[in-house]
Amino acid sequence: MKPGSPLAVSPSGGQVHHVLGAPYRFLVTSEASGGAFALIEAVAPAGSAVPRHLHAREDETFFVLEGAMEVQCQNSVIELEKNATAVLPRGIPHSYRNPGDSPARYLVLITPGGFEKCLEEFGRFPVNQPPDPEMLAAIGKRYGLEFLPPS
Repeated sequence: MKPGSPLAVSPSGGQVHHVLGAPYRFLVTSEASGGAFALIEAVAPAGSAVPRHLHAREDETFFVLEGAMEVQCQNSVIELEKNATAVLPRGIPHSYRNPGDSPARYLVLITPGGFEKCLEEFGRFPVNQPPDPEMLAAIGKRYGLEFLPPS
């Protein structure tokens, strides 16, 4: 698709990548937005979590479509219920999890775009075994992502 052209994604459109056990549907990639952003629909399985990390290059905006998410950012815990939004600026350590007993579905707007390439690489790990933490860290580093120890 040519950047700057109109884009419509059907309810079943967008490429799905299974990123570390969770489906991520790429609705708009940085390629389609001319690098401005990426928009991803993700599902967090019940009880799942993304460990504490920071992005050097991107801001993330979360919008919860179904279920609930809990975001830890700096010294605060933000409870996000359906239709709630959180903006996580680059350079600020954060983690998030689904505290519920059912899946949570949410949108992630990544600005500027490009970080979805990291998620694509994470999606190449075998689904039936835990990923190698050193490989995850090395991939993340290429995209300005740093995993941090728990706070």
